[in-house]
Amino acid sequence: MLISIEKVLDADEVRQFRQHLATAEWTDGAQTAGSLARRAKHNLQLIDGVEPAVSLGNHILRKLGVHPLFVSAALPRKIYPPKFNQYTGGGNYAAHIDSAVMQMPGSGATLRSDLSATLFLTDPDDYDGGELEIESPLGVQSVKLDAGDMLLYPATSLHRVVPVTRGARLASFFWIESLVPDEGRRTLLFDLDQSIQALTGALPEGDGQVLKLTGIYHNLLRGWAVT
Repeated sequence: MLISIEKVLDADEVRQFRQHLATAEWTDGAQTAGSLARRAKHNLQLIDGVEPAVSLGNHILRKLGVHPLFVSAALPRKIYPPKFNQYTGGGNYAAHIDSAVMQMPGSGATLRSDLSATLFLTDPDDYDGGELEIESPLGVQSVKLDAGDMLLYPATSLHRVVPVTRGARLASFFWIESLVPDEGRRTLLFDLDQSIQALTGALPEGDGQVLKLTGIYHNLLRGWAVT
C-alpha cells in the first residue's frame, strides 16, 4: 500500500526548511549506509544529531503526530528521527531494501522498520529525474510529489531513486514501527477507518451503524496491536 499524504508541510514551512538546508553542512551519504548499500548510494546527507537536522526533524514529528491520515495509515508505535538527503549532479540510490531492524539514535532501543516515508522538500519542476521508484505487486510505481507532500510505503519494498540530472532534490526520510506489524491487517484497518470517517461526515451524529463499525475497528486493533 502506497499512500500519498498531502501538505504535511505548508508552503511557508517548506520555504523555512529550504533556508535552513541551504546553509547546512552536508556529508557523503554513503558513510551512513551498510556495507552492501554503500556501493549503491550516491547522495548527500545532513549529519545526524546536530542542527538543523534535530529541530527540522522534531518539527516533522510534531506535524505527523496530529495528522489524521498519517496516524490512520501508519498506526505508529515508534518513529525513527527524520533524516535529510540531497541528490544532485547525477546522484542516485540504486535498488535496495531498507534494514529490517534499526537502533534508535542515542539509546539502546531498536525499531522494526514496517513503513518507510519520504517527505519531498523540492517541487518537481525544480529538478529532472529523482523519481522514487517502488516495486509492488502492481509493477514499478514511480513517485515524484510536490514539496511538502509525503509518501508512505512498505519498508519491505525494493525501491530506488533514479539519477537527478538537473537541479537538486531535497527530502526527509525515516521509518516507522507500527502497532500492527502485519501489512495486510494494517491495510484492512486503514480501509475500515477511512470508511468510518466518510460515514461519520455523511450520517447523523450517533448513528448506530457508525458506532458499530467503530467498535469493530477498535476490537480488531485491540486483537492485532503489539504494544
